[in-house]
Amino acid sequence: MVRSALVAGATGIVGNNLARHLRERGWPVYGLARRPGSAMQGILPLTADLLEPPSLQSALRNLRPTHVFFCTWLRQKSEAENILVNSAMLRNLLDVLSPIGSVRHVALVTGLKHYLGPFESYGQGTLPTTPFREDQPRLDAENFYYAQEDEVFAAAKRDGFSWSIHRPHTIIGYAVGNAMNLGTTLATYATIQRETGRPFLFPGSAIQWNALTDMTDARLLARHLEWAATTDTARNQALNVVNGDVFRWKWMWGRLADWFGLRPAAFLGNGLPLERQMGDAGPIWSDIARKHQLAEPDLNRLTSAWHTDADLGRPIEVVTDMSKSRRLGFLDYQPTDESFFDLFTILRQKRIIP
Repeated sequence: MVRSALVAGATGIVGNNLARHLRERGWPVYGLARRPGSAMQGILPLTADLLEPPSLQSALRNLRPTHVFFCTWLRQKSEAENILVNSAMLRNLLDVLSPIGSVRHVALVTGLKHYLGPFESYGQGTLPTTPFREDQPRLDAENFYYAQEDEVFAAAKRDGFSWSIHRPHTIIGYAVGNAMNLGTTLATYATIQRETGRPFLFPGSAIQWNALTDMTDARLLARHLEWAATTDTARNQALNVVNGDVFRWKWMWGRLADWFGLRPAAFLGNGLPLERQMGDAGPIWSDIARKHQLAEPDLNRLTSAWHTDADLGRPIEVVTDMSKSRRLGFLDYQPTDESFFDLFTILRQKRIIP
């Protein structure tokens, strides 16, 4: 049977990189988004709102996708609302596809909040021991990741498809207008600091500065998603997915500074959050964009300071175990500093940064 992919959230960091990877691998790819845009060459754009089943029915009427990759979410004011909205988005899509009967596999991308808890209680209470492993039990807390998993399990039982759950750490990759984009946020921050002569200050906690951590390249995640969807032994599995290296931010911060021609400021044990450092940065970025003829003058389209602060401000070590995927045959590896440098190069080529 010929494979075809439906990528929900095709304009985000995960979906965009996945759709391009699958297209390059010869898959017919349908990219579903509320505003698909015109930047997905070779991908059939589908305009639909996952919260509106009639729009989904209209968009999917003549399609028979074999593989569904769910790579999107909508941030709400509370975790209860996150659960309500994000589980409904996934349920609506699977319900609309159910009568078609073509789906053979569904892949869901969640993340390490599975182990760390939702935003409201992030990194608090009794947490699993690091490195995080897939067989560690769910936390005793409301979490929209758990609700989404349960939607997949229920639909798989009903419709007979296989599934995979993918739990990346912080994702680094190219996308514009994404809600959680640490790499591009740090690139714009470094550019602003260089252009204004302000110090390049690590914005996070002492623990994150000193402890080991890891990250996930969106390109590696795309390969992991395809691998799990096409490998029998990886089906019906929850799988962590990270680059395979570990680092300390006190090393990585210097690497990032070097790329931008900066000297990192001394870390005095208590970082100043980016939301405060960049509080006045909107007009500054507009001036930088005008000076260098950049493609995006709206800083809000490029940065997610709140997410970067949450990630770098964690009071705990975060390291992820990849042994399960390794045992099942996924052996890809990506140095994280090169992930940053590759992203920065793309941002420069696309005139997002000067």
